[in-house]
Amino acid sequence: MNDPWLGLQHAVDHEISLLSAALLVAKDEYPTLACSVYERRIDEYAGRLSAALPADASETQRLSRLNAFLFEELGFAGDEHDYFDPRNSYLNEVLDRRLGNPISLAIVQITLAQRLGLPLEGVSFPGHFLVRMPMDDGIVVLDPFHRGRPLDLPELRRRARSELSARDIDDQRLAHLLEPASHRAIVARMLRNLRLGYVENEAWDKALRCTDRLVTLDPFDIVEWRERGNLYLKLGHHHAAREDFKRYLALAPQAEDADKVMSQLILCTTQAGRLH
Repeated sequence: MNDPWLGLQHAVDHEISLLSAALLVAKDEYPTLACSVYERRIDEYAGRLSAALPADASETQRLSRLNAFLFEELGFAGDEHDYFDPRNSYLNEVLDRRLGNPISLAIVQITLAQRLGLPLEGVSFPGHFLVRMPMDDGIVVLDPFHRGRPLDLPELRRRARSELSARDIDDQRLAHLLEPASHRAIVARMLRNLRLGYVENEAWDKALRCTDRLVTLDPFDIVEWRERGNLYLKLGHHHAAREDFKRYLALAPQAEDADKVMSQLILCTTQAGRLH
């Protein structure tokens, strides 16, 4: 049987469907999930949007209509009461509850924008994930967690300073922070957000599942080999932890934490030997 995660690993970035990938993440938690049900719901939303727009609607008009439909008529919103609730990362739950975190709401917004021919893009901004759209006179930046509210330059600078503990954010650095994220990076950020919630609740098996997907998604992301090793260690899987630590040290022999990881590797080897 073909592993769809391996398909994502080998896919060219623009071939990765954010909707399909997000539903694939959800299918790990809900194995019987009928993804087609949620794909059809998005199709229905897109159809309603298109029907309500004149053929000659400008990009600005289409974006405004999209936001009004998604955040006012349908009532999608950021979950401010329980931000790290895993349901805020699982797209089936987000579409059912109409609540989510910044990145899951952004995926819904971007997917619908694509159906309207709008070049809406994700932005891995410090703190909350954002979306952006190129315009004739620059770019517009929106906050999907707060009902698609547009953000001006002073607010973007304030947010970046707060998250990065920086005194000032010059134009060049802000432009870099507002670069569009690849689809692969967006899926990875979704998985890391999900993992963070599971780690905080010490749900090590589910945190491991997220990390395993991250390693598959991008095997060249060296840090994730170490993170998976740590989670294997939490669960007492010493053989598997040892292999991941070995991989990490082989890929990053000069890493700042190389000595610490080597100590963990020795511990795993010792513990694994006792199991024989």
